[in-house]
Amino acid sequence: MTSSLHSRYENYHGGEEEDKNANYTDMVNKYYDLLGCYKEIYRVLKPGQHFAAYEWCLTDAFDPNNPEHQRIKKEIEIGDGLPDIRSTHQCIEALKHAGFEVIWDKDVTIGAPVPWYSPLTSQFSLSSFRAAPVGRFFTRNMVKALECIGIAPKGSQRVLSFLERAGAGLVEGGKKEIFTPMYFFLARKPL
Repeated sequence: MTSSLHSRYENYHGGEEEDKNANYTDMVNKYYDLLGCYKEIYRVLKPGQHFAAYEWCLTDAFDPNNPEHQRIKKEIEIGDGLPDIRSTHQCIEALKHAGFEVIWDKDVTIGAPVPWYSPLTSQFSLSSFRAAPVGRFFTRNMVKALECIGIAPKGSQRVLSFLERAGAGLVEGGKKEIFTPMYFFLARKPL
C-alpha cells in the first residue's frame, strides 16, 4: 500500500514519521541544499528502507571549461528556475555524505529509442506543432495580441520568451548529451 504527501525538502510534514517506509522524489535538485534534503530524507527513513529519485543533472560529457556548454547550462538554469545544476557525481556524493548506500544509479535516457528532448524539437508534425517555428510564431503573436487587448496579463510575452529560451537550452543540452533530466538512483538507509 502506498500513500502520498507533500513535504518540503528540509522538513517532513504530514502523517507520522513512523509510517514512512520509503521515499520517492522527482527533481530534488531544484533545492539549493541538496545534502540537507538528502539528510532529512535519511532522518525519517528506518534502517533498510529505500529512497529513489529522478534528478536533472549534468553528465560526464559536460566540460566546465567549454563556453558553449556553460551557455547551455545557464539557459537551462534560468529558463527552468534552477539553482546551479549538479553533476551525476555530485548527487551520488551527497547521498553518501547523508549516509545512504547507493544501490543503483543510471542516466535512463541512454539507449532510449526516442530522445527525451524530441517533443521540444522543431520538427513539423501535429504533435510538435507548438515547438515548430510556425507554431512558435503563431503562439508568440497570439500571446502578444491577447496581452495587448488585456486578456493575457501584462508580461505574458516576456514569460513566453523565457520559456522558449529554456526549451532551446534543454534541446541543445540533450543533443550534445551534456544534460539529462532522467538521472535515476535507488539508495538505502543501512541496517
